[in-house]
Amino acid sequence: MGMHTWFECRIRYEKVMENGMQKKVTEPYLVDALSFTEAEARIIEEMTPFISGEFTVSDIKRVNYSELFPSDDEADDIWFKCKLSFITLDEKSGAEKRTSTYVLVQASDLGRAKKNLDAGMKGTMAEYQVSSVTETAIMDVYPYTAPEEKSEFKDEKAN
Repeated sequence: MGMHTWFECRIRYEKVMENGMQKKVTEPYLVDALSFTEAEARIIEEMTPFISGEFTVSDIKRVNYSELFPSDDEADDIWFKCKLSFITLDEKSGAEKRTSTYVLVQASDLGRAKKNLDAGMKGTMAEYQVSSVTETAIMDVYPYTAPEEKSEFKDEKAN
């Protein structure tokens, strides 16, 4: 899997609440991009169809997630940030070395987050411990997908 660079973009807009009232909200979204500039352009493109009215990108920050584990289950609508410690043995000294990494897991609650994490991490040879699992406010995640290759034949209608 290629390395993704994730940016957390905060979107500020007037949301119509369930009671019909409008309320200014700021919601974080995650987008995969090569730079801050590209992250901003991509999040604007992704959000425009969903927000009627104006919105601003109030903040963009780079976040380090080594892996994302989305879920196909409808009920899994919360993103959890999991801190993993990998334990490696230094062959020369025999000392244990710990390195930490963060992954994002989609689940409905804490218990399922741990289950989905373990399922996602299956096949990882390294020994790891889960240091923490915390709920995030991330609303949605937009991984980069290459634009569909346009078929060369479509445009070649005989004149």
